[in-house]
Amino acid sequence: TATAVKRVLAWQIAERMKQEHITKAEMARRMRTSRSQLDRLLDPDKTTVQLNTLLEAAKVLGRQLRVELR
Repeated sequence: TATAVKRVLAWQIAERMKQEHITKAEMARRMRTSRSQLDRLLDPDKTTVQLNTLLEAAKVLGRQLRVELR
């Protein structure tokens, strides 16, 4: 389940970056993080991502991250 969720999030972030013409280097700069940290965020198989990293990526892309329990 974690891998499936991460795949969707990584894909959504990457697609939004493409739509906005934001390079990985620029995205990392805007997030105030390293390029390697961004690569980990975009890697669908790396499921250990901190919530604040996802929140920052969403903010940079003009989106909101919604996490809920059902």
